[in-house]
Amino acid sequence: MERIRWNDCSSKRHRHEPRVAIAHAARSVRRRAAVAGSGLIAMQVNLERIKADILELSQIGRNSEDHGIYRMAFTDADIAGKRWLIDRIETAGLPSSIDGAANISATLTGTSDLPRVLVGSHIDTVPCAGALDGTLGVVAGLECLRCLKESGVQPDRTIELVAFSDEEGRFGGMFGSQSVCGQINPEMIATMTDMNGVRLQEEMSRHGYDPVAALDAARDPESLHCYLEMHIEQGPVLDRLHKSVGVVDQITGLFTWSVRLKGEANHAGTTPMDMRHDAFMGLADFAHEVPRILEENGSDRSRATIGKAQILPGATNTVPGLVEFALDVRDTSMDVLEDLADAFRKALSAIARRRSLMFEFEQKSLISPVECGDQIVKTIQQQAEKLQLDYEIMPSGAAHDAQIMGRMIPVGMIFVPSKSGQSHSPAEWTAWQDIEAGANVLLHSLIKMSSKPD
Repeated sequence: MERIRWNDCSSKRHRHEPRVAIAHAARSVRRRAAVAGSGLIAMQVNLERIKADILELSQIGRNSEDHGIYRMAFTDADIAGKRWLIDRIETAGLPSSIDGAANISATLTGTSDLPRVLVGSHIDTVPCAGALDGTLGVVAGLECLRCLKESGVQPDRTIELVAFSDEEGRFGGMFGSQSVCGQINPEMIATMTDMNGVRLQEEMSRHGYDPVAALDAARDPESLHCYLEMHIEQGPVLDRLHKSVGVVDQITGLFTWSVRLKGEANHAGTTPMDMRHDAFMGLADFAHEVPRILEENGSDRSRATIGKAQILPGATNTVPGLVEFALDVRDTSMDVLEDLADAFRKALSAIARRRSLMFEFEQKSLISPVECGDQIVKTIQQQAEKLQLDYEIMPSGAAHDAQIMGRMIPVGMIFVPSKSGQSHSPAEWTAWQDIEAGANVLLHSLIKMSSKPD
């Protein structure tokens, strides 16, 4: 069984147990049987090309010391990645283009002027990234276009591959897909900065892009039929279930808060326990309440995380007078998110009263959940079944370009397993046979979705 090996330790870290290897082997046998028939079901992606593309792109922005990839949006490495992608598109004999938001497109022209099908993801990365997040969706989408072109199959609808800019968030995230959906305005372009204060305008201009041209990237929704995205799961579910494919039915929504609990800093040795206004104890109480709140007000798809906290003044011999922390809450239902927000707010208020603290919070972000298109979900299921693949209907717990596109047109997502759920790390890994399975589901879903209505 072949593996992606990003560093010398990966073969030890990712060694499969026998039962996992047997599961992979059984899936491969069923897969070979399924594609041995006649007609379009026999069309398959070229896994060797997918491998070569992923491994080649993984070298752009790769750090030889920590083995991570540093291809953050509009860095020199990101621009080199864009040039690489354009070269691969043109080598395949497909026309390429780049819009005002620096989104790269490739098109396979259809026989009609019906609204087109979009497929894609992104190639920018977080710092110290793995090789598959985003990249897999772009490479697999390109491979689908190559397969159709080489097979002489001209779809009814034009199929367009899109590699969106800055999905990962150097300048806030989803810049390319938001531009396509017309959700970028001049003020946003003028004020977007990264964590080091570098302005988006400066970086785009440095590479020859006109930042204001991002406003012209907006598409007419009537010209688009749907959007499909293949992605690694970035979670442990498919790997734990030993299933090759995830069919996404919902993309989670989320809100994030910045919370401050203010008490009174005082001497740790002279202040009695019952006379303290300890801000950290307020945070401890709140953290203890999180599971209860999820149980009583959430769903089985609810998640809440306190991922960052600062205790001030931060001295070992001082009662904490101020705590600042971040709260990330997710669910696939907007109603549930609203219920959770209300419950967390009440919990903070009650804790503050009990501990004689003051509290305040600021909502830093709010992203609505997105339902994947019913017909697209059914189509992906049907193609997985035709290929005799084990699949799981599941939500996406992470945000993706599909979530933004879903505000404008129907969307669908195909997941493949992430070994041990690892992502945003050089340890990010998916078995090649699962990549092949997911790409074949994507290929046949594109064939179906690009066909004229019955």
